[in-house]
Amino acid sequence: MSESEVVIAAATRTAVGAFSGGLSSMPAHDLGVIAITEALNRAGVDPADVSEVIMGQILAAGAGQNPARQAAIGAGIPVD
Repeated sequence: MSESEVVIAAATRTAVGAFSGGLSSMPAHDLGVIAITEALNRAGVDPADVSEVIMGQILAAGAGQNPARQAAIGAGIPVD
């Protein structure tokens, strides 16, 4: 595969929680780890084969710096 090809192998999402509900104590990047890990499992993709992760987040306030990167690293995708 050339470096200019883009492949979306799988997509997942997290549950939607209520304000101050059961998911409120879990940081956004930890929810992202769960979603990325499941997408990798569904697609049968090794984290080492992933070159880029793009994520969206509705309420980013208080999520820290670059939660997509934190989630990708937490899911085992290499930093290189």
